[in-house]
Amino acid sequence: MNRIFTGALAACLLGSTVQAENWPQWRGPLLSGISNEKDLPVTWSQTENIAWKLEMPAWSGATPIVWDNHIFLNVAEGENLYLWAVDRNKGTVLWKRSFGGGNVKMQKQNMSSPSPVTDGKTVWSITGTGILKAFDYSGKELWSRNIQKDYGAFGLNHGYASSPLLHDGYLYIQVLHGMKTDDPSYILKIDGKSGKTIWRVERPTTAERESPDSYATPMLLKNGKDLELVVLGGDCITGHDLATGKELWRGGGLNPDNNPFYRMVASPVVWDGVVYAPTRVKPLTAFKAGGRGDITTSHRLWQFNNGPDVPTPVTDGKYFYSINDRGIVYCLDAKTGKEIYGGKRIKPGTYSASPVLADGKIYITSEEGITTVLKAGPEFEILAENNMNEYTLSTIAISDGQLFLRTDKYLYAIGQRRK
Repeated sequence: MNRIFTGALAACLLGSTVQAENWPQWRGPLLSGISNEKDLPVTWSQTENIAWKLEMPAWSGATPIVWDNHIFLNVAEGENLYLWAVDRNKGTVLWKRSFGGGNVKMQKQNMSSPSPVTDGKTVWSITGTGILKAFDYSGKELWSRNIQKDYGAFGLNHGYASSPLLHDGYLYIQVLHGMKTDDPSYILKIDGKSGKTIWRVERPTTAERESPDSYATPMLLKNGKDLELVVLGGDCITGHDLATGKELWRGGGLNPDNNPFYRMVASPVVWDGVVYAPTRVKPLTAFKAGGRGDITTSHRLWQFNNGPDVPTPVTDGKYFYSINDRGIVYCLDAKTGKEIYGGKRIKPGTYSASPVLADGKIYITSEEGITTVLKAGPEFEILAENNMNEYTLSTIAISDGQLFLRTDKYLYAIGQRRK
């Protein structure tokens, strides 16, 4: 399973096409927010085109993780945190496993925000309280860690929310903080089978006050024959050796005014030899892969000053789609940054979920529960507006012809499963 997933991921990083069936991590099978599935649902409501719905006890920023007949969810129930396993065909809970208490609300998120990850045999999950656990598909706990106990309290202003990255049986976890701690930021590589730390490297920054805080998730970059870990936050973006964690390159210029409140929420985007670094709106910067040392100017391709704050952009390598927190959509040339169209407003509201690209369409969900379906490509065209009228932070997941949308009230399976 690991080899199959790794091969699919490597193909994506090369820019080729892979049939996506599962949604094993936050940004999907290819770590890109892209699915290659076709004939996906375009219209739905609370009662139309719904295969099933499962009641949820609270909202969450965590995305549903889907593998074959299982869906995994990080869930907050009052003061307690759980991992749920759901029967994908019936929409019923198979098992719940506790991560203990300590759930609190911090701004709009709670401590269930990180998304789980799976390889089809094991599921790993971390909470905003720092509890990291591994389970098999029957719900048996394989191991447990407390990251805060091991390495010190998280010091982010709005709580920990980064999801783990799974690659080749290892978990990569970033803890980039500074607002509420003097402890250094760091990155972890953890053996998925044993739970033991392979390496821990500090990740220094000159950012001040809240600007060291990052809620992003690490990504992978294919550089020649090698894969590099990409980490965004603390006024910069860095590339690291997977074997040792050693920093290979660093791109700065992401906080040109040294704003002390430039925390980063959106994750880096990687496609076809280009690394895209969103910040707090401006500048969004594209860097060319292959650099070493300081790549701030030597490998910078372009910058854009109308980027997102919270939603992570999406690209197919030709067009780069960015949606800001107010529902303003921009389409850029992915290689040059040239504006194809810009300033196009979709349904007014607040946008925290990230856009997903599939089947020639872009799915964008607002906090008010409205999913706008846009036609992908150089022309701005709204295909549908689907209003669930329920508070939504979670990004849509796609698997076997279905969309999975999580609100504060329900998890919805939209459309019929296709084998």
